[in-house]
Amino acid sequence: MAVAAITTPPKQKSRPKLKKQPLPAGQPREWYESHNRRLKAMRLAIALLDTGVYHPAKASNRRIRSTAERIGIHPPSNSTCRMVRSLIYSGD
Repeated sequence: MAVAAITTPPKQKSRPKLKKQPLPAGQPREWYESHNRRLKAMRLAIALLDTGVYHPAKASNRRIRSTAERIGIHPPSNSTCRMVRSLIYSGD
């Protein structure tokens, strides 16, 4: 009995699902564009950090765009690439 309890993997806690809320209506188009750009930059920064890119100098536009292709999102613009580098800024 005790052996079975030791070899059985622990049950994982389920995370509560966050309910997506619609974006607020009535904002200017630029607001929605910048909001989506920030979300995309955050996704890319997280993916780069997961692959071991911890310094902005190692995050070239080519590397950022290849990461975007690998995770299945559209290639980012130069502005989004700059934003990604600012998000992974290290305080050296």
